[in-house]
Amino acid sequence: MGLFSESVEVICTDTGQPQQVQWKGMQYTVTNEPVRWYERRQWWLEESRAPLGSGAGLVDHEIWRVQLQAPGEKETSNGTITLDLVRHVGSGRWRLLRIHDAAPARAVEPDEAA
Repeated sequence: MGLFSESVEVICTDTGQPQQVQWKGMQYTVTNEPVRWYERRQWWLEESRAPLGSGAGLVDHEIWRVQLQAPGEKETSNGTITLDLVRHVGSGRWRLLRIHDAAPARAVEPDEAA
């Protein structure tokens, strides 16, 4: 498992659950029900002060664990990748936080191998 902080694009359902993730130039589909939880962050190390009325997003990070399927891959454990994504409440931006499985290997073209 690795820790990251890389921007990703996420398309959500009407209820706010991740449905598709664009990462490293590929569009992945969420295959299973994503899991959501919150992790406490050390906001006092990142912010000089807490603005009045700010609560959600200041103290906790919203984390989503998703299992993704690459386009054209069969829905097997070999073709899926599990990521933890964090959504910044204020901006709505998404970042890759953790990779739990190795990324699927990219096929090497014969002329690339030489």
